[in-house]
Amino acid sequence: ALASGIAANGGKPVYGVYSTFIQRAYDQISQDLCINSNAATLIVAWGSVYGMNDITHLGLYDIPMLANIPNLVYLAPTTKEEYLAMLDWSIEQTDYPVAIRVPVAELVSTGKPCTKNFAELNKYEVAQQGGKIAVIALGSFYGMGEQAAKLIEEKTGTAPTLINPYYTTGVDTELLESLKKDHDVVVTLEDGVIDGGFGEKIARFYGPSDVKVINFGLKKEFLDRYNPADVLKENRLTPEQIAEDAVALI
Repeated sequence: ALASGIAANGGKPVYGVYSTFIQRAYDQISQDLCINSNAATLIVAWGSVYGMNDITHLGLYDIPMLANIPNLVYLAPTTKEEYLAMLDWSIEQTDYPVAIRVPVAELVSTGKPCTKNFAELNKYEVAQQGGKIAVIALGSFYGMGEQAAKLIEEKTGTAPTLINPYYTTGVDTELLESLKKDHDVVVTLEDGVIDGGFGEKIARFYGPSDVKVINFGLKKEFLDRYNPADVLKENRLTPEQIAEDAVALI
């Protein structure tokens, strides 16, 4: 609420918060910040299966919570350069409240500045053009998507399309529509609870079409003192499992 007030008066507040504490301030984010479209920046940390693993401090629920609040732009970077570019844009712009989901797994650095214009909302990036299967891998699970894409190519002989969506809060309808021409299966990956999350937005878009969609994420449950590797395997969130399930739908 304080950050919202600062933004309303022309300031540029940047508020850092652990993913788990968002649920304790949901009303302030919705009512104080987003109804007024005050351009504050929220840095969301530890939003991941790799984050805190205490049952009262899980960081698995922020995507469904934040991605469905009107006026909010929730971004998920995959590299250090993307994160810094998102941060710069969010501080400079004055139109939206922006949240950025800091990657928790290995933070990759490309060594090249990110030049994407984030003001063009909900525009995804095709990192690899392929066919038959499209893999849309969000944020910290992008690396897993890359690995799964390689395995899919080995299994089918055809490289899948690999997409970095950046935005959890909207869908790139133009790009998704274009995939219908030469793709039979669309795979989504997200580092959080799948119910109400990013992947379901993609599945809803393709609902009336012949494109099959398979959403990979974490099931809705309370976990406590868990091993991330075990949880990922139980949710079929290893590159091998993802590739196996995707190819089975062709």
